[in-house]
Amino acid sequence: MLLDLQLTGRPDEALASARELTEAGAAGLFTFEGPHDVFLPLAAVAGRVDTDLMTNVAIAMPRSPVHLAHAAWDLQLMSHGRFRLGLGSQIKPHIEKRYGATWSPPAARMREIVGAVKAILTAWQEGTPLEFRGEHTTHTLMPPTFVPGPNPYGVPPVLLGALGPLMTRTAAEVADGLLVMPFHSHRHIQERTMPAVAEGLALAGRSAEDFAVLPQAILAMGRAEEEILTARAAVRGLLAFYGSTPAYRSVLDIEGWGELQPQLNALSKLGDVAAMMALVTDDMVDTLAVVGTPEECAAELLRRFGAFADRVCCYFPGYHAPPDQVAALAVALANGAG
Repeated sequence: MLLDLQLTGRPDEALASARELTEAGAAGLFTFEGPHDVFLPLAAVAGRVDTDLMTNVAIAMPRSPVHLAHAAWDLQLMSHGRFRLGLGSQIKPHIEKRYGATWSPPAARMREIVGAVKAILTAWQEGTPLEFRGEHTTHTLMPPTFVPGPNPYGVPPVLLGALGPLMTRTAAEVADGLLVMPFHSHRHIQERTMPAVAEGLALAGRSAEDFAVLPQAILAMGRAEEEILTARAAVRGLLAFYGSTPAYRSVLDIEGWGELQPQLNALSKLGDVAAMMALVTDDMVDTLAVVGTPEECAAELLRRFGAFADRVCCYFPGYHAPPDQVAALAVALANGAG
């Protein structure tokens, strides 16, 4: 199994970060749409490190599919064919209040955005007229002046991030791959995610070989007991944040912790982070995250995802994972943790 790691969001620090992560064994680097632009760090390192690159994810609703297609085409060129465009929907308050954009039912909207981006890229690659008509976006004009022409490295894959069954099924129907949200449990993956993938593939008449599943995982990794305790505390904060989001309640529900979601949500509105973290038990950390030494984490990642994925995106939230431990994780994954 290959290891993908998060690249720093600051474009001026991206190259140094990329080189450090690549030297530690990362096969791929991804960016998160946080305090910095999701595309610029990838542009800063494309073609300068020997690794795959991906947005994970670019928030799609506020952007035009044409903007997304141009960014994907250019990064595919700059990375010599090693770019994947990962898209996500975000939740209503962020779309309307942070981005100032228009909200609509996310699965239907993302279906159109993925279809439109792929239609634009295909039109450029094959030199065919652009003809995409949807309820939310329509693209029927592409004069030669605005056509970059065929990409010498081919059309980049378009992946879709999802958690719930409807968006997951949509991804399996129309995207080239699924980015599994990092807030999940093994049970949620087995009972909710993979059945929805199978349904979507069946609806589209596709086989599993035509579709990539890229799981993501939150790690509390260390060797010494003190390191693991520090990592667990940092992970606990991220799990509390995710658990406060109504859209993520299904993960808590399936494990019997659903009643905590409104409590976490109420505390988040008060800004009481300490109280939120106190609600996240050790059992929740062990179930929703991956905890242990690099070798133990690799073994657990392979147990959870090895049957359907050949690479995994790992997060070390709020703490520093030493490069030697990241390297040990990469080696253990590559060797099947054996």
